[in-house]
Amino acid sequence: MNKNIILCGVGGQGTVLASKLIAASAMEKGLKVMSAETIGMAQRGGNVFSNIRISDEAEMYAPMIGQGQADLILGFEPGETVRMLPFLKKDGYVITNIRPVKPTTATLMGSTYGGDEMISYLKSVISEDHLLIVDGTQAISELGNPRCLNVVLLGAAVRTGALGLTEDDILNSMPKVIKPKFLALNEQAFRYVK
Repeated sequence: MNKNIILCGVGGQGTVLASKLIAASAMEKGLKVMSAETIGMAQRGGNVFSNIRISDEAEMYAPMIGQGQADLILGFEPGETVRMLPFLKKDGYVITNIRPVKPTTATLMGSTYGGDEMISYLKSVISEDHLLIVDGTQAISELGNPRCLNVVLLGAAVRTGALGLTEDDILNSMPKVIKPKFLALNEQAFRYVK
């Protein structure tokens, strides 16, 4: 198995935790993993993205994924998902949250951003069978905690098969990465998307 995965979002959405769960699950299976996060102004709502490379055979020399090499883009915010599209390979998968996070610059300038144009664009350039759009607003409302959106999206990625890991792989790694008091909520969030 060789997988190149990009996770992208904005600060506070749990992008880094989701990447740690993926990496821990892959290493638990004996796979080689390289990862790197670009955090930037994450604490102020800036963009955050993680590169994860997983392999069972090939030597890996760098964690960063080149343009046209990502098997999967897991987007926590639609605008950030669109920003990462140049890295997606031709037959790659995109799983994204429909819920936008208005950038600070848009707020300061008084401009509008609802995310709809980003979702429309994704639908126009990604085939329907390689695109999954998750309603993060509904998930947060039903689960009662906005901090588990990352695991909702991770569960959706596992169910598409694009991640290359199983439900059990992720669930078995959760206690190693997630604090015990949040474990039950995250297990429920992981199973949210059927």
